[in-house]
Amino acid sequence: MHKRLILLGTLLLTITCLLFSIPTAAAAPPVTIYTFTIEDTVSAGTSRYITRGLDQAVQADADAIILYINTPGGLVSSTLEMIQAISASPIPVITYVQPQGAIAASAGTFLLLSGHAAAMAPATSCGAAMPVNLTSPGQTPQTADQKTINYLAGHMKSLAKERGRPADLAERFVKENLTLDSNEALQKGVVEYLAQDTQDLLSQLNGQTIQLPNGKETVLQTASAKLIDSPMNNSERFVSILSDPMLSMIFLTTGIYGLIIGFSTPGFFLPEILGGICLVLGLFGLGLFEINLTAALLILFGIGLIIAELFTPTYGILGVSGVVSIVLGILFFPLEPLMPQKWALNFRTAALGIAAVGFLLVLWIVVGLVNLRQHPPIHGAQEFSGLQGTVLQTLNPLGQVQIQGEIWQAVSEDGQEIPANTSVRVKTRQGLTLIVEPDKKDKSE
Repeated sequence: MHKRLILLGTLLLTITCLLFSIPTAAAAPPVTIYTFTIEDTVSAGTSRYITRGLDQAVQADADAIILYINTPGGLVSSTLEMIQAISASPIPVITYVQPQGAIAASAGTFLLLSGHAAAMAPATSCGAAMPVNLTSPGQTPQTADQKTINYLAGHMKSLAKERGRPADLAERFVKENLTLDSNEALQKGVVEYLAQDTQDLLSQLNGQTIQLPNGKETVLQTASAKLIDSPMNNSERFVSILSDPMLSMIFLTTGIYGLIIGFSTPGFFLPEILGGICLVLGLFGLGLFEINLTAALLILFGIGLIIAELFTPTYGILGVSGVVSIVLGILFFPLEPLMPQKWALNFRTAALGIAAVGFLLVLWIVVGLVNLRQHPPIHGAQEFSGLQGTVLQTLNPLGQVQIQGEIWQAVSEDGQEIPANTSVRVKTRQGLTLIVEPDKKDKSE
């Protein structure tokens, strides 16, 4: 009996040790999905935002990324940068056109097709990616040259092939300006999912296999995923504002006009300071999008004509010609074929506004020159005769006076002391010294 108890105790102890030695399964980490929003015009700020966001998601070991798209188009270079970043992403990127009523037009269609999985909300649309060029005022934007169309159509076709989507439809987005609503896009295989909202999308994605670069595959587990929204930071918002060609041109011309006003009215530094700041911001923005060299030369030529008006007055002929040259240059300045048509119309309106301000500036210059020429020129010792001023430093007999806002060295005519703040009149000038006497009118009062 005693041996049986010892045997039973040994058995129980062995079982207990075995139970404690079996490792418990570690709790699975929560599935995290980072979300980013592309809305309004695609700009250099948008590109920096998305590339930074993709890097952030990879470093955080996120399971997937959702790009919400609602844009009418934007800058070509920025769009291509984002496509490259999406294509190289080691984690799945889902492009999703939402909310209901949103669009993925022009550059937005390129981004939609670049996703490892693509989805649209009901009542959304995509397409209309035919590149355009700006034209003269009064005309709608015209189709870009065939070389540009073929290049962008080829790129769109390549994107579709890479993701297993219909390449012929992708090509028609560019060459025929094809537009599809969400139901048509789903039926034709342009997108894989039609989702009411994000939760519906996550439910449909759950368990789906996604093909990643280098032949890798991953199975999405999105049923209970944690969404982490990542908005634009202040730096990206700032770059986004400056990279808009319309705002860049406004900053540039405001800077130029400010410097012209400042140089023509020395002594008041505000126009020079504001003009310099605007000029720097405008030049920074010019480096963020494609420009037309001929248009840039027209703008520089117009600036030169306005400056020439200041030094060789032609009563507005050179000034008006300069404004016309600047406006023509602005109209054809940006070479961005994926910008939306509404933006192009707003850009031309802004150019006409710049022209109106330029004409007012030329008018101000001409009026000032006409008024100046109405006064007979005075030189020599009698240049300041009879002008009234104020003593700044007591004349004993030598001191300082202020005449017409300028400070001069002065001496009293009869050698008597004239205290500070006394009103005086100039008798004559000897070199750089004014000969003054107390103002008799001031004394009589």
